[in-house]
Amino acid sequence: MKLTKKRKVALEAYDTTKSYSLVEAADILKKISSTNFDSSFDVDVRLGVDPRQANQMVRGVASLPHGLGKTVRVLALVTPDKEEEARAAGADHVGLDDYIDKISAGWTDIDIIVAVPAVMAKIGRLGKILGPRNLMPNPKSGTVTTEVGKAVTEVKAGKIDFKVDKTGIIHASVGKVSFDSQMLNENAIELIQVLHKLKPSAAKGTYFKSIFVSSTMSPSVSIDIKSIPGI
Repeated sequence: MKLTKKRKVALEAYDTTKSYSLVEAADILKKISSTNFDSSFDVDVRLGVDPRQANQMVRGVASLPHGLGKTVRVLALVTPDKEEEARAAGADHVGLDDYIDKISAGWTDIDIIVAVPAVMAKIGRLGKILGPRNLMPNPKSGTVTTEVGKAVTEVKAGKIDFKVDKTGIIHASVGKVSFDSQMLNENAIELIQVLHKLKPSAAKGTYFKSIFVSSTMSPSVSIDIKSIPGI
C-alpha cells in the first residue's frame, strides 16, 4: 500500500522499532497527529488470554482521572420513579417505552445506556441492535443499577467500559490529543492497572503481550511495558 505524504512524515518523526514510555508516546502522537479535529488518544492492549474460554474473559470499567475530553451522551431507561434522579444527574435522554420503540426503529445516537434492573426484560429484545454497538447495559459495567444518578454521573465524568475482543485485544479511548502528555499518561495507566487487577487466574504465561497507543488516523507507537508502574 502506498504511503500518503502525511503518514510518511509521521513515520519519520520517531523510531518505529523502539518502545517508549507513555509520556514519550503521548508527546510523539501530539506532534504527528494531523487531523483537523481533536483526535482521540487510543490504547490497544494485547492480552495473553483466550476469550473463547469463559474463565479467561476480561471485561470491566475504569474511571479515568481526567475524563475523556468529550461529551458522553447518556440514555437512562428507567421506571417513572427514577426519571427525575436520572435527569438531575445529567442524563441526556430519559424514558422507557418511547425510547425502546426509537431504538427498534434504528435510533442509536447515544454513547451509553443506563438502566434499572426492572426494565431489562424489555430491553433484552434490543440485543441484536445494541449488542454489536456495545450499548447493551450490563451489571458488570455498572450500567444496570438501582443507583441511576450515581451511574449517570460516573459515565459523564469519564468512566469507560471495556471488553476483550475475540483476538485477545482491549481497545479503548482514554482522552484527546489536546490533553497534556501527563494527563494522557495518567488516564492510560489507570486503564492498564485495572486490566492488571482483572487478570484471570486461568490465564497462563505472559499477560501483557503488547501495548500500543495511537491517535485517530495516526501510526501506532509501541509502549515499553516495563515502564508502566504497578504491573
